[in-house]
Amino acid sequence: MLADNRKARFNYAIDRKVEAGLVLTGTEIKSVRAGRTNLSDGYAKVDRGQIYLRNVHIAPWQNAVGFEEQDPTRPRKLLLHKAEIGLLASEAQQQGYTIVPLRLYIKNGVAKVELGLAKGRRRYDKRQVIKERETRREMDAAIKRRVGRGPGRGES
Repeated sequence: MLADNRKARFNYAIDRKVEAGLVLTGTEIKSVRAGRTNLSDGYAKVDRGQIYLRNVHIAPWQNAVGFEEQDPTRPRKLLLHKAEIGLLASEAQQQGYTIVPLRLYIKNGVAKVELGLAKGRRRYDKRQVIKERETRREMDAAIKRRVGRGPGRGES
């Protein structure tokens, strides 16, 4: 995994996940492999039957000589089947839904992005997520402390 969008997992409730290919130039794939990407403000939008990843920052490759420098946040085409694009487009048109990139990775030498159909969380939902996370963390710590004790470990 080269980039993870933890902010999206906190700000949105993810309903469905889809894997898509990503169309990149030669210098962009080098930057992606080097981990010089930022997914935090990104989203995907369907335009005339095609789906594009927008506002994802891929830093320019500094060793590129003789290549035209491109905009780091330019729209990038995503590779999905027509049926998948239609399904995502129809579901994203519902009130409050958007398509956000969750993670970027290399699979069999090809750049892939995991998209999530997401619905925005309200402030109180976010507080509930934080509370659940802290409770889970405390329970795990208590279990770890409890398992560490026992006969033969200084107690009788």
